[in-house]
Amino acid sequence: MSSFVAPINTDLLLSEAEKENLYAKLIEQINKDFNFANEPIDFPQSTSPYELKVQLHEKVYRLIQYKYTELLNLLYIIDVPEDNVKQLDGSDIVELSEKIAYLILKREWMKVWFRNKL
Repeated sequence: MSSFVAPINTDLLLSEAEKENLYAKLIEQINKDFNFANEPIDFPQSTSPYELKVQLHEKVYRLIQYKYTELLNLLYIIDVPEDNVKQLDGSDIVELSEKIAYLILKREWMKVWFRNKL
């Protein structure tokens, strides 16, 4: 059995999800968790990896700016490790939102990967 190793960035992660034929399941998981956290997002299955990356980044950016408490709730529901978020440099909101979007994708990918490998 292979063990989970998270890709080091968003592009590699999305590429791996496509390669493993699990990209559609990743989109489903993201939609499910965001909706569960009352932060509705609805990525259609036709969403390209590039569009997903950009739109997720924009959503996180808006949450940081206007709904920070809701962002924390979302991260809790998705189960992004709090330590990972605390280690981020918050001086540049654009960069911070990109890194948080990656942490969200990484955790969602881990859920999908394990569900389909075990």
